[in-house]
Amino acid sequence: MVGIRKNKADNALPTRVYRGRSAYEWHPKSGGAIRLCALDAPLSEVWRVWEQYNNEQLIMATVAGLIDKFFNSADFHELGKETRKDYRKYSKNILAVFGKMHVDKVEPQHIRIYMDKRGLKSRVQANREHAFFSRCFRYGYERGICQGNPCKGVRKFKEEARKRYITDVEYQALYDHASDVVKIAMELAYLCCARQGDILAMRTSQILEEGIFIAQGKTGAEQIKLWSPRLRAAIALSRTLTKPGIASTFVLSQSHGSKWTRDGFNTRWRSDRSKAREATGLPLDFTFHDLKAKGISDIDGTLQEKQAISGHKSAGQTARYDRKVKKVKTVD
Repeated sequence: MVGIRKNKADNALPTRVYRGRSAYEWHPKSGGAIRLCALDAPLSEVWRVWEQYNNEQLIMATVAGLIDKFFNSADFHELGKETRKDYRKYSKNILAVFGKMHVDKVEPQHIRIYMDKRGLKSRVQANREHAFFSRCFRYGYERGICQGNPCKGVRKFKEEARKRYITDVEYQALYDHASDVVKIAMELAYLCCARQGDILAMRTSQILEEGIFIAQGKTGAEQIKLWSPRLRAAIALSRTLTKPGIASTFVLSQSHGSKWTRDGFNTRWRSDRSKAREATGLPLDFTFHDLKAKGISDIDGTLQEKQAISGHKSAGQTARYDRKVKKVKTVD
């Protein structure tokens, strides 16, 4: 219920707008006072500025406002470049459904309905979008933007652990028909058990006398991958990627010396794989990330020794990459 104003002339003012000492002030329900304009301003100007502030407050209280705040936060900019890119991609589907909703009107059942419908097309992407949305709400809850996290408690879809192991025949078939840039990337992924992001970002300054220094972007593990004849050959081939007279600071560079983007490299990877399929008749239905799993699987040693080489934080992570079928003795 709106209170009765002492000055009847103030009845024409917007709700919760009052005369301050030197200006009209808006006192929103959330607390505080916002200066609108000077006391000698016309009533129309008071209403115009109040509506502008009120609309901004309404927008900030929506899911679109929450996501925008998160994207402009230090939390977001501390994430890796590819993670930030993925989050922006995930936000498009979230905003299309929830963008105009008030943050406190989104309930767990709404998230469940979204997950079920999104899961009909891609359960993996539904899980990724769930994780992104939950992170936005967690950010907002910690800063008083929303009252809770409706994603909490809503189950994700079960994802089957990937078990695809690339055989030596398949690896060689693709390598033989691949362009030089894909050949080098394949060798670095396999020999160094490295992620695609770390390979694309690898600088020539990381090439040391002992080997190649890699600071993993995901785990933060720092390692020097010691030289082997095969690794030296891959680095030697990398020096032929640029045009004569052009030097690049990237190990995996384009002909004019610039870095390969993830999308650009993936396009080349898919193209080379298609050519190899046509030439060999093999399905070659593996991903670039499976190359790291092949490297870990092919290492001789215990799980702990494989973990030390891979740079994983836990043996459980390494176990998920160890995909080669184990050979065991039969009962004698």
